[in-house]
Amino acid sequence: MTEDARVDDELLTIGAFAARARLSAKALRLYDRLGLLAPAHVDEASGSRYYRADQVERARLVALLRQLDMPLARIAEVVEADGPKAAGLLGTYWTDVETRLAGQRTLAEYLRGRLSGRSSEMYGKFVVETVDVPAQTVITETRHTLADELPAWIGASLGRLEAAAEECGGVTAAPYVVYHAEVSMESDGPAQACVPVADEAAARKWAEAKGRAWETKVRVEPAQRLAYTRITKAQVAHPQILAAFEAVEEWMAREGLEMAGPCREIYFADWDAAGPEDAVCDVAFPVR
Repeated sequence: MTEDARVDDELLTIGAFAARARLSAKALRLYDRLGLLAPAHVDEASGSRYYRADQVERARLVALLRQLDMPLARIAEVVEADGPKAAGLLGTYWTDVETRLAGQRTLAEYLRGRLSGRSSEMYGKFVVETVDVPAQTVITETRHTLADELPAWIGASLGRLEAAAEECGGVTAAPYVVYHAEVSMESDGPAQACVPVADEAAARKWAEAKGRAWETKVRVEPAQRLAYTRITKAQVAHPQILAAFEAVEEWMAREGLEMAGPCREIYFADWDAAGPEDAVCDVAFPVR
């Protein structure tokens, strides 16, 4: 018996396999090209593709996962994993999808309010005040980052700086993040994490030791006045926080105040211990 005869007896042609998997031959060729489902055998002379019957389940699974808009790399991880692990990978992916959709849903509502002329109604939910801040020495860490990586970086960088503050005389005021340019999915800032400390000389010594590895610096901020509004943990999420920034800007314009520096978020509460409706952050602009 020839090799081709044995192949015909043991394997399915692409047409027969496509019918059994309820997919098109075109889809199967695509899955092969993407590295998700390779034929069990390809005839060298004719180029004909053959599949095993036990590949049907994988073919159907790939097709279903693609309907979830799952990236190809993650599909490959799922189909290669065993049952419980594969289910866990899918669960993690879908949680990410729902989080993203929730943010997009909120953004759509926010934009609908702006486009329908209800901006003043949204801004009215925020109470804006001013506060005078004394001069202070701050240790900083700067990074170019997009919006999706920003929350993780804020937590990590402020954690590093607060730990380092022990070498710099201790923390003297609430940590904050300064935005020197817009941070979004198209713009990467930079953002600068800042922790006020007591000992300038010790701070400069610490920053010099860390060097370029952390992008650390020491800055002495002059005394300044801030216009700010206080927001809850839930409102810190994008895009709710955009409305808070815009509310402060509108108030500044109404009061005849000019922006005197980049905007910032001041984190004065224990983030992990706070609930969604607990106040955790001041959105602020230096003004003159």
